[in-house]
Amino acid sequence: MERLRKLLLDPLFIAGLLTWLAVALAMRFMAQHQALGWVLLVSWLLALVVHELLQTDRPWLRNALLLFEALAALTLIWLDPRPGTAQVLLVIWVTQLAAERSLRVTLVAALLADIAYYLILRDANWTSPMLVVMINAGFQGFAMMCSHYARSAEQARDQLARVNADLLATRALLADAARDAERLRVARELHDVAGHKLTAMTLNLRALATDPELAARSEVRVAQQLSAELLGDIRNVVQALRDSRGLDLATALRALAAPLPRPLLRLQVDEDVRVDDPCLAEAILRIVQEALTNAARHAGADTLRVSLLREGDALLLAIEDDGRVRNALREGNGLTGMRERIEGAGGTVAFTLTAKGSMRIDARLPA
Repeated sequence: MERLRKLLLDPLFIAGLLTWLAVALAMRFMAQHQALGWVLLVSWLLALVVHELLQTDRPWLRNALLLFEALAALTLIWLDPRPGTAQVLLVIWVTQLAAERSLRVTLVAALLADIAYYLILRDANWTSPMLVVMINAGFQGFAMMCSHYARSAEQARDQLARVNADLLATRALLADAARDAERLRVARELHDVAGHKLTAMTLNLRALATDPELAARSEVRVAQQLSAELLGDIRNVVQALRDSRGLDLATALRALAAPLPRPLLRLQVDEDVRVDDPCLAEAILRIVQEALTNAARHAGADTLRVSLLREGDALLLAIEDDGRVRNALREGNGLTGMRERIEGAGGTVAFTLTAKGSMRIDARLPA
């Protein structure tokens, strides 16, 4: 239903629907075969809607629908060859074709359709059939280039969004790594400098306490107690600074998904999950990034659920989307790269399909 709602609000689809309505109004003036014309026209519209609603992982069915649209439009032209009627459907068809095929394929297909259009007009003894076809081809060319550049702009936008997400996530990891390094530096300074001086002061106070005249003074006892407490406090602070190490993966993962329109990231990271190794953190980041790309591009998913839990000395990474994998599961370049990255980090991974047909990734990584 969500895809249908988006389709009905798509400006290009609305423009195509209005064009179809104009052709439908012109159908009232068909002299013959009006019933067949209505069947073809309604079938053409249904093919258009189904084609736009289909997932991209069924290319054979999408191609069959495009072929049917072309044949239905040419048949309507044969039934009623008057210019300005069913010929407009070929313009919409070329726009669809250019949105998902290369310019070369679109040009060849449009040329074949226009040749058939010319033969129909010549068979109907139409005046100046070449001029009529050339005018129609001009509209097709304009629509084709608009669709092609719109597709290129959309691809560039998606690529830019992925690069931006990558940069944001990497920046978050680098900032966290820098904070960890600074905490470690401060801990070392406290331990090496302040701790050393406090230890020396404590020893000096003990030496003073051996003097009978000074041992009886309360100031010496208080100074000894305060130095011992301060030394213990510094040790606790140093230990806390060391224990707080660990990259903030949750922030980096959210930054990775933020610029992408879909899928929506549902993230669950245990509080006790700490990743000290930047290489391991980057591996987890790249795995989730590839899962986001696959979910959006191949499965048509709207939501991606990611959980990162600790189990003993291992990290359990589980990723599942709500899309549908129509074909049999096989490892392409993306999944193979994901497996190589996980195994390179000393972990294992399994790719499975759920009962709903969605992709699930289970990885076990060293903590």
